[in-house]
Amino acid sequence: MKLNYNDLLIEVEHHDIIVKEKPLKAYDGRIKGNKIFIRSNLKETQKVCVLAEELGHHHTTVGNILDQSDTGNQKQELRARIWAYNKLIGLNGIINAYRHGCCSLYDAANYLDVTEEFLSEALEYYKNKYGICTTIDNYVIYFEPSLGVFELL
Repeated sequence: MKLNYNDLLIEVEHHDIIVKEKPLKAYDGRIKGNKIFIRSNLKETQKVCVLAEELGHHHTTVGNILDQSDTGNQKQELRARIWAYNKLIGLNGIINAYRHGCCSLYDAANYLDVTEEFLSEALEYYKNKYGICTTIDNYVIYFEPSLGVFELL
């Protein structure tokens, strides 16, 4: 199921998290306690990606990880990002984009309501995790030489 910004806003309410859009300068998003701050001048597709990552921090991060020179903090940042990839895209999202007729990264990102950059980073993560290809249900997803989805008969 693909999620948009409003869907995520409803979900964060169930976790007693307050989302505020503000003119942030240093970050696109930030979580502090039960508040998530999102840069107000972002496009909606950017906001959904940022909100998903900040919600990922809520579920996976412990403590203050602003110092990204610390490798432990870098790992926690990546963990939150992976959580967001799986929340907004996942392997099923890739298959659904294919079934919807998406033929390019732009089409798939548009269908999934994420940015092309976010989708591209997610695909790179999945390639590193699964290798050249992976099988799920009756589909094979190829990550190299380029993204391809094939239905097994």
